[in-house]
Amino acid sequence: MSDFKVVTYSDKNHKIWNHFVQTSKNGTFLCHRDFMEYHQDRFKDQSFLIFKDKKLVALFPANIKNHIIYSHQGLTYGGLIVGKNATFKTIMKVFKSLLETIENLGFEELIIKPTPRIYHTHPSDEVDYLLFKLQAELIRKDLTLVIDTKDPIKISSSNRKRGLKKAHKNNLIIKEESDLDLFWNQILKPNLKEKHGVEPVHTLEEINYLKSKFPNNIRQFNVYNDNNIVAGTTIFETEKVAHAQYISANHTKQELGSLDLLFHHLIHDVYESKPYFDFGICSENGGKQINSGLQSWKESFGARSISHDVYSVLAKNHVNLNDILI
Repeated sequence: MSDFKVVTYSDKNHKIWNHFVQTSKNGTFLCHRDFMEYHQDRFKDQSFLIFKDKKLVALFPANIKNHIIYSHQGLTYGGLIVGKNATFKTIMKVFKSLLETIENLGFEELIIKPTPRIYHTHPSDEVDYLLFKLQAELIRKDLTLVIDTKDPIKISSSNRKRGLKKAHKNNLIIKEESDLDLFWNQILKPNLKEKHGVEPVHTLEEINYLKSKFPNNIRQFNVYNDNNIVAGTTIFETEKVAHAQYISANHTKQELGSLDLLFHHLIHDVYESKPYFDFGICSENGGKQINSGLQSWKESFGARSISHDVYSVLAKNHVNLNDILI
């Protein structure tokens, strides 16, 4: 009989789930139940906890859609969340037990989007190897632009340098704000509606709720010209990464250099000691095309590409893990 037990998440597991995320090597505050559940009405939760001899050793944030188990679709990433001391053998048995459980529940397919390694606090590529052994199919690949702050690429863009000079000439001011209303209502929402005809992924009420729950992880930086907001960014901060979740400026951004000043300040001052600064993805249409203008703009700050991958795994392929260890 297996020493591993897979349990479907329920509210009684709330405390131990969150504690495990905080002590894991590849989980972030996005996997905290308070973050996952802000939009629980949109997803049918099917998250799992995996125990070994009654000790919690892994989590899998997930939901059900069209009779498929997904790495939680309300999260940018997730996958199998494991403890810092977990060995390859343990993680292999955990994943095998998870797939066996999924198959026994009557599901044939698992869609998994592992946490990108820049977010790991310790090496955690065990699942990447297991996906190879499971003959997982790569079904989506997005590119995100990241600065390695330990060895940054020198900015050579004349546009960025000119923009920074304009910002100083115009006496722009950057402020960190606890209130997101101004940025949402005056900059972000009007921009998204005008340019793309869409709303932000998070409503103002949702992002304010999340900031109240995670005040040290969600930070808002605004740029002002004569006390008027002209640009801003919402940062999702984890132990290793500062991720620009939202970036937006009004029509004066070229004239004032507002975004140049903002990101120069964040990269070189606020997050100088953070290992990575993540500008976010530049891919569109299911990852199959690159927004070249967006990519070039982010690269002009010295950012370079890493991938966010999504895989499909057949639950029955858990048998492929039987012969790994020799």
